[in-house]
Amino acid sequence: MTYPPEHIRNFAIVGHQSSGKTTLSEAMLACAGVINRMGLVEAGNTVSDYHATEKERQISVHASLLHCAWMNRKFNIIDTPGYLDFISEGLGALRVGDFAMVVVNATSDPEIGTDQVWEYANRFGLPKLIVVNGIDKENVDFDQVLADLRSHFGKKVFPMTLPIDTGPGCCRILDVMRSEEVDYARDGSGTYTETAADGAWKQRVRVLHSELIELVAEADDSLLEDFFEQGDLTEDQLRSGVHAAIQAQTFIPVFATSALKNVGVARLMDLVAKYGSSPVDRREVPATDEEGHKGSIALGDSSPACYIWKTISEPHVGELSFCRMYSGSIHPNMELYNPHRDVTEKIGQIFTLQGHTREGIDEIGPGDIGVMAKLRDTHTGNTLTSPDRKVRLPRVDYPKPNIHGTMVALHQGDEDKLAAGLTTLHEEDPTFLFGYNNETKELVVSGQGELHLEVIKSRLSRRFNVEVDIVEPRIAFRETIQMPADSKYRHKKQSGGAGQFAEVWMRIRPGERDSGIDFQQSLVGTNVDRVFVPSVEKGVKAACEEGIYGGYHITDLAIDFYDGKMHSVDSKDIAFQIAGKEAFREAFMAARPCLLEPLLSVEITVPEQFLGDVMSDLSARRGHIHGIEGETKYRTIKAEVPQMEMYRYATTLRSLTGGVGLHNETFSRYELLPPQLESRVLKSEKLAHSH
Repeated sequence: MTYPPEHIRNFAIVGHQSSGKTTLSEAMLACAGVINRMGLVEAGNTVSDYHATEKERQISVHASLLHCAWMNRKFNIIDTPGYLDFISEGLGALRVGDFAMVVVNATSDPEIGTDQVWEYANRFGLPKLIVVNGIDKENVDFDQVLADLRSHFGKKVFPMTLPIDTGPGCCRILDVMRSEEVDYARDGSGTYTETAADGAWKQRVRVLHSELIELVAEADDSLLEDFFEQGDLTEDQLRSGVHAAIQAQTFIPVFATSALKNVGVARLMDLVAKYGSSPVDRREVPATDEEGHKGSIALGDSSPACYIWKTISEPHVGELSFCRMYSGSIHPNMELYNPHRDVTEKIGQIFTLQGHTREGIDEIGPGDIGVMAKLRDTHTGNTLTSPDRKVRLPRVDYPKPNIHGTMVALHQGDEDKLAAGLTTLHEEDPTFLFGYNNETKELVVSGQGELHLEVIKSRLSRRFNVEVDIVEPRIAFRETIQMPADSKYRHKKQSGGAGQFAEVWMRIRPGERDSGIDFQQSLVGTNVDRVFVPSVEKGVKAACEEGIYGGYHITDLAIDFYDGKMHSVDSKDIAFQIAGKEAFREAFMAARPCLLEPLLSVEITVPEQFLGDVMSDLSARRGHIHGIEGETKYRTIKAEVPQMEMYRYATTLRSLTGGVGLHNETFSRYELLPPQLESRVLKSEKLAHSH
């Protein structure tokens, strides 16, 4: 069945880890009759968490696409991982959702995972609704949770449902809009009976109603007049106002649920069907043409345009591309153009997904989400459009990595398989990066945390049959000099056959930081033929690549090849290469050589109470703090820290902050390595080479 865009609800279920997102999606499917019985994360039998890694670890690692029909509306539910190691999955889901369903744990404050997804939802301009899940747990104080949410996200946070009872036996919810007590079945089916609110609860509803009208009136003045005239508003009168207020974000609805017991979920779904955002609420989205000019795509355009928000290679099926339609429809056998890769794709099978269960369909219509199989050269973040309309939809800006390691294949001959596996995994997950470091001669992988890299390891093993290890990367120190020096080196070889002769006179001096190698010649007269200048330069550059002092690249110095001698027969290219290299080596060792170390620019976000511990830890790592920003309970420290002090910092930060600290790091610059550390570095380098 195809649904018109106004009847589609695309939403990402996001939030901190272990807040119950997967169980909530499972409860929605149970309410809608898609499944007869809810699965459990612990049992590994939920619709959403179907990958082997998810079953093993009992956490979500992938964003899963689910769907159901409710009140004649199609819900496209994207269940996302809570662990920030897998943030790329949540970002893809938020990129194509029309609103964010933010799940918070009923027994804790809003956590950093919540704040992160909230910020990303703001970046995408998405309305939000909050689900306080887990009201069946012991010691739940819903009013306190609500107060915390309001102090955290503002007064516009408003409860649409409240728990009448909490704890293991909870089954009754107060519906504020309809002034009803809703009694849920205790069998997990999600069915319920309703009675009018009475006594103290009726009074509570009256107070909340007037608060709600004030919030809604910010988006619709006519409702405020009706309220003053009538003393109240009907649900129908409120409905249009609530929808507008959610879109304007003058109002953020809160719902109480126990996903595990399937309490409060059906009423949440009712309100999503009635008031939730549809593709019509953002009927025009920005796009750029081939020349980079800004334009837009309108939902009503007949020409198809879709965004690929996720790709994954599934066993026995091949590559699947998850798409969100922003205009037009897709049918099998259609040809679409990918402006990012400059290729035309012929669309084969198209599906709707229920976790890993595929159902073939004939059309993905405007505003809808679906899946295409076996596209030739289309990846996450790409746009597909009709060939006559070459536009691009904005891509997700993924966070920088915070952990790096050197990946080593455990079996010789696996290099090709490893290269193919890494390329595929990066295309599926743009926050996983890899590259060969020419300075350290290592394959360096980067990600969003230790768990992220662990999962990458297990995917390489399971899917590509490549066993790898991840070890501490070598630091790309550099060598330079601290004073001028000169040398005169004669290379002479007469032992049998053609002789070799070259003499090179050279001066070197320190250069500016980041100036690289500046090779010049100031030869006068005819002592050395100019044809040998490139030979000397080649010899010098070879020494700079290999290193002299500690085996690291040489940088930041100026060289002047000013004189020398040659022989009419024995002087040749190789002789001047050798003489150039050795003259440079002698001058370099006479010029007080030293090491430079790479510094990282680091941003660390932590709750205020951990600032002291984190800053003193940074000082112990020889860090230099540039400033602290932020007005909320989270503060961001900006600092520069030597790279050699930052291995596995993400793990240290999480233990220092009880799992809530976040950081990212990028290369900043090179700086002199303190002399007291230099000997230690040189010694360990010598040791590494001896092995």
